[in-house]
Amino acid sequence: MRRISLIAGAVLAGALAASAQAEGFRLTSSTIAEGAQMNEEQVFAGFGCDGGNRSPQLSWSGAPEGTKSFAVTAYDPDAPTGSGWWHWQVVDIPASVTTLEAGASGTAAMPAGAKEISNDYGVTSFGGACPPPGEVHRYIFTIYALPVDTLGLPDGARNALAGFMINSMTLGSARITAVYTR
Repeated sequence: MRRISLIAGAVLAGALAASAQAEGFRLTSSTIAEGAQMNEEQVFAGFGCDGGNRSPQLSWSGAPEGTKSFAVTAYDPDAPTGSGWWHWQVVDIPASVTTLEAGASGTAAMPAGAKEISNDYGVTSFGGACPPPGEVHRYIFTIYALPVDTLGLPDGARNALAGFMINSMTLGSARITAVYTR
């Protein structure tokens, strides 16, 4: 019993230390804001929507000690699918990178080594907001600090596998939740 208590104590101490390290980790953007309506540039072009379908500008600072790479996700938990909707996942962003330019997705502006995962539209790039008419949906943009240079995902990896790998080793994360309605 004492051994279990020691292990539980060590796990709790590690979790608290990781939490304390991640407290200064921040995500900011010049194109989206917490709780604010996204503009037409971040709206999908298709599925009845007519937007620019451009990824937002994102910057981060205060990464936890031991960070070797980053991952970015954009997720809509309100999509009427039973499992939400993945709009964007980028993994293997080098630790030296602290900004993604607006519109970087799918272009040469994406950092060398970064890998975009196919979104739920079936496209390997950013897919903008496009909720059903009259519904307000949340779009959670999250930056994750990871202790590895690369997740080693196979070509064609799905969002669930990428999400599992990201969440299983996250040192810290920061997010902005924007909204959109049409």
